[in-house]
Amino acid sequence: MSKVIGIDLGTTNSCVAVVEGGVATIIPNDKGERTTPSVVAFTDSGERLVGSAARRQAAVNASRTVASIKRHMGTDWRRELGGKTYNPQEISAMILRKLREDAESYLGEKVTDAVITVPAYFNDIQRQATKDAGRIAGLNVLRIINEPTSAALAYGLNNGAAQKIMVYDLGGGTFDVSIIEIGEGVIEVLATSGDNHLGGDDFDERIVRHICGEFMKTTRADLSRDPAAMVRVKEAAEQAKKELSTSEMAAISLPFITQVNGQPQHLDMTLTRAKFNELTRDLVDRTEGPVRAALNDAGIAPSELGRVLLVGGSTRIPAVQEKVRAITGMQPSKNINPDECVAQGAAIQGDTLGTSGSTALTNSTGILLLDVTPLSLAIETVGGVATRVVERNSTLPVHYSQVFTTAGMFQGTVEIHVLQGERPMAKDNKTIGKFKLKGIRKAMAGVPKIEVTFDIDVNGILTVSARDQDTGANQSITITANEKMSESEIQQAIRDAEQYAVQDGFRRDLMQTVNEAQSLCNQVTTAMAKAGKQLEKEEKKRVKDDEAALRRLLSKAKPDKMTEQDLAAIKAAMEQLRGTSIHVIHIANNMGAE
Repeated sequence: MSKVIGIDLGTTNSCVAVVEGGVATIIPNDKGERTTPSVVAFTDSGERLVGSAARRQAAVNASRTVASIKRHMGTDWRRELGGKTYNPQEISAMILRKLREDAESYLGEKVTDAVITVPAYFNDIQRQATKDAGRIAGLNVLRIINEPTSAALAYGLNNGAAQKIMVYDLGGGTFDVSIIEIGEGVIEVLATSGDNHLGGDDFDERIVRHICGEFMKTTRADLSRDPAAMVRVKEAAEQAKKELSTSEMAAISLPFITQVNGQPQHLDMTLTRAKFNELTRDLVDRTEGPVRAALNDAGIAPSELGRVLLVGGSTRIPAVQEKVRAITGMQPSKNINPDECVAQGAAIQGDTLGTSGSTALTNSTGILLLDVTPLSLAIETVGGVATRVVERNSTLPVHYSQVFTTAGMFQGTVEIHVLQGERPMAKDNKTIGKFKLKGIRKAMAGVPKIEVTFDIDVNGILTVSARDQDTGANQSITITANEKMSESEIQQAIRDAEQYAVQDGFRRDLMQTVNEAQSLCNQVTTAMAKAGKQLEKEEKKRVKDDEAALRRLLSKAKPDKMTEQDLAAIKAAMEQLRGTSIHVIHIANNMGAE
């Protein structure tokens, strides 16, 4: 059986590893480098370049060079290169193919199976896009695994003592934080949070703006209008950032960067660490929110952490390390290589799957890996409510079913509207899929039983199915990249949930009460029809009057305009109707039993 490789498909750099002799080993590329730049380019002659070769020529070929493609995964981004239009999956596949070829050269055999990592906060669409990229690259993707979890797996093999750890993963384009418990052969993700638009690229961009601004002051030349010059500026910004991780200042020298009135202009300036910290302070501060959220979701205090692991090249920034110390009160661990540990963990998982030939989440050392889904999933129900079926931070794989019913009389079809987000109302969440279940036996509202099932596999990829328990009619959908949820929308969903917590709580209570009231009215109507002549006229009148009073209140129920007093009135009318209709419902139930 051929080896299974582990791939960290990064925003800035990618890395590939394999387990040899029980040890996760980094595979160098054809240049002898342990990481490969995630850059793709096409030359004038149509030659495709990937990695260092693509990065080196970017300044003279900016229009046909693509970097940081990971930030576009799961979107409708398109780019024309060499006369052909490519999407993010295709560009990513070029990088993955290069890593596969390097692995084949290193191992001396064909490689087809791989485990690929993604940010913990990648949504279902982005995970599927990553898996598709692997398939385009000729890889059989055995598993999609979260980057922080992969890092913890690499760490946990040598540090299996019972403890809770935090993985703080700040890469080139994304930020993730996961709280993970290691103990008695189990690595369990307790909670995860993050920001899919925060990473080293953003720190570089702040330096780029500063360089261009200072150059404009002295020369009146706008470098941002010159694509070739901007490639050189970006390279210099990234290099300065790296130098400032070990030095107090970095010299930036770019001779012949542009021309002004026919005269060549040179860029020479010095950037201090203090100025860099000032330019990027808000970016560092943005990492605190997800850290606090993950700790809260896990139900632990920073003092309960046994270790903090730093993952991703951007965690080398001193201000980032200081922020971690300030939040957790502890010195981050330097036990693992932040650039390589994610690929190593993926290789370990791949070795497990390749050795066992099964989908078990255990590895050869006996460690069980339990990951989570980062976002809540729901379907839309009566009144525009987003009824959650799967809560965020649920352990993977997930198989959960819930029974729903029809809202209208004699419905033969229902639409299943699948949502992703943390808000209680459907309109405030992201639609990730819709499908129709046909063939429902027509009956009174509330009679049919529709079983909706959410299946999330170990890759975090979602399938939703619906079945009429009476007729057996069923339909399903696997969410694909046609329905997108962007990274910013995910982050906004959680921020909105926190910002409007009080308002959302009221609306959730309101819609739940309205739905219960409507259900009660339908139940009473059905019971009255069944009981018929067995009821006294006065009793009939009392029940009908109370039902009519409740229906009048429901007819005026407008979620965006109702007050707490309106809600209290509906609840009181429900209690009144429940009291007067007990006898009627009892008679109807007994008649049904006979």
